[in-house]
Amino acid sequence: MRPVYFLSDFGLEDPYATIVQAVLEARAPGLRVVHLAHGLPPGDLRRAAYALFQAIPYLPEGAVLLAVVDPGAGTARRAIAAWGRRLYVGPDNGLFTLAWLLDPPERAFLLENPAPPKPQGVKPLPGWRPGAHTFHGRDLFAPAAAHLALGLPPEALGPEVPGETLNRLPLVLSPGPLGEVLTFDRFGNAVTTLLAAPLGGWVEVAGRRLRVLRTFGEAQEGEALAYLGSAGLLEIAINRGSAREALGLREGMPVRLL
Repeated sequence: MRPVYFLSDFGLEDPYATIVQAVLEARAPGLRVVHLAHGLPPGDLRRAAYALFQAIPYLPEGAVLLAVVDPGAGTARRAIAAWGRRLYVGPDNGLFTLAWLLDPPERAFLLENPAPPKPQGVKPLPGWRPGAHTFHGRDLFAPAAAHLALGLPPEALGPEVPGETLNRLPLVLSPGPLGEVLTFDRFGNAVTTLLAAPLGGWVEVAGRRLRVLRTFGEAQEGEALAYLGSAGLLEIAINRGSAREALGLREGMPVRLL
């Protein structure tokens, strides 16, 4: 059975992530569910896209990646399963954009036929009809992910659609010299779209010139620096601080290699 790697913006204060896991395990007993992240900023597709980009190189081929960051839940946005070296299940809203740079989808299917889960061993209240248009993670994506984890054919989920019609965010990763702030991690470090970071060189962002160093410890406490991050993208940081707050950075802000 294929493992399922699960990412969402559900957080840990509510039971949503556990409910999705319960549905997965009920549909595919013995399934291994691995939680990638659930504390992503609500509805932040750029942050979700980067998290998937970080993880994809280390996930086994053939695994099912279930990603639910879905500000358009319940709207006409499509629900999809895409097939590359890994299987992708989630909303067609661009959150797979960066992952697909590393693992392009070869086939894609709309999720039109997965049967929604039913409560187990619960006596319904009078007039109670469990289900909603806003919890597709439980009612649509989890059943589809379990279906694929079991090795069942994707054609049973719905009609095939051309891969080029899948939605992608307007993000471009490049060696420079121009790029932008892609997103921020929980420490306030700014992740950029630049793939290059020549040691000893300079980066310009928010009207400031920053030296490209190897790691935080090469800068003084409170000093700003640029460095090549663990995912291979140029990052902007403050040693022992938040670059987002200290430098007034925001998503989409231009970054330039000098």
